[in-house]
Amino acid sequence: MTINSNRRVNIVIVGGGSAGIATAASILKRNKTLSLAIIDPSEDHYYQPGWTMVGGGAFSAEFTHRKEKDLIPNRALWIKPAVASFDPDNNAVMTADGQEISYDVLIVCPGIKLDWAAIKGLPEALGKNGVTSNYRFDLAPYTYRLVKDMTRGRALFTQPPMPIKCAGAPQKSMYLSCSKWQKNGVLDDIDVQFHNSGAVLFGVSEYVPALMEYVELYNAHLNFESTLVAVDGEAQIATFEQRHGEDIRHVEERFDMIHVVPPQTAPDFIRSSPLAAENGFVDVDQATLRHSKYANIFSLGDACSAPNAKTMAAARKQAPVVAVNALAALEGKAPVADYDGYGSCPLTVERGKIILAEFGYGGKLLPSFPNWLIDGTRPSRLSWLLKDTILPPVYWHGMLKGREWMVKPHRIGAE
Repeated sequence: MTINSNRRVNIVIVGGGSAGIATAASILKRNKTLSLAIIDPSEDHYYQPGWTMVGGGAFSAEFTHRKEKDLIPNRALWIKPAVASFDPDNNAVMTADGQEISYDVLIVCPGIKLDWAAIKGLPEALGKNGVTSNYRFDLAPYTYRLVKDMTRGRALFTQPPMPIKCAGAPQKSMYLSCSKWQKNGVLDDIDVQFHNSGAVLFGVSEYVPALMEYVELYNAHLNFESTLVAVDGEAQIATFEQRHGEDIRHVEERFDMIHVVPPQTAPDFIRSSPLAAENGFVDVDQATLRHSKYANIFSLGDACSAPNAKTMAAARKQAPVVAVNALAALEGKAPVADYDGYGSCPLTVERGKIILAEFGYGGKLLPSFPNWLIDGTRPSRLSWLLKDTILPPVYWHGMLKGREWMVKPHRIGAE
């Protein structure tokens, strides 16, 4: 649809990923009469939680891919030029081709920026000489190819400083790789190292004991406060900045395979905008997801400043909250729903078993299932079935269609 250079709609959503499509669908299910626009330049849409499974050989890459045009809700207007800037004092968004889109309510969810260039030599090294990452659609199959073909040598897995999308994904790739090597009978000939910029294996302590059992099972060597700063792909050398108390040193490690997770920041056009908090992400109240200054602006997903785990499961829980709060804002009312920080990280510790980490703000455990069915602190075959078979159709046919299965918005003040 062609639009005028100046246009006004009731609700503008910046970002057509998981958060944007789900929120649009939830809003339009509640009110079919309002005008709603989604601004996103991408022609492609990805089920990104599936990329770990692609790297582990459980999914094909195409299984995680759809065309964006097939997912935009029928009653939503799709504006393809990217957002260039925000003018929140005048309720307007400017696009890269000069359009000014005015709104009554703005919802900002463009995702997070993967800063590959922050690691010296990485962009040119990716996709060859054993350098890979499940954080890219085109590279996840290369991960599995490397794992399948590896019979001996050194495999490095890295995790950058927080925040990152899916904090468990860096180690999930390690576990699935080790599971494959164990099955192939070659694990004893592979030196597995995990280099984590943080000081702990996982941020919620209840899940660490079970994870450590797998670290020991696979004889993986943990290196904490060890940050990847450079990659020489041709020489197959990775350089890490390591902290030991006050001492900082650079250590070179040879590799045959390295799985890299890039540092991540708020998108540039968010960081430089009047919507940004000090950390660069959209400044919101963590409960209502409303902007701290502008009452008609909301944010969710990876781009917002709420201190939850940045996962698809978080966006799935946030979308209905933002939907009802945005509709309240259209009527000049205060937010009516709140978000408890829920996020889920299905930790794929071996092929066929998952530790289903589910938690909210402050690391509070928020299990979706009774303990007798799934004990999230222990590996479970049922949790694998959930990720492998149940969650993909829930995503495509539930979340993105506005079907709020198990994530109905929690009303403020309700028990």
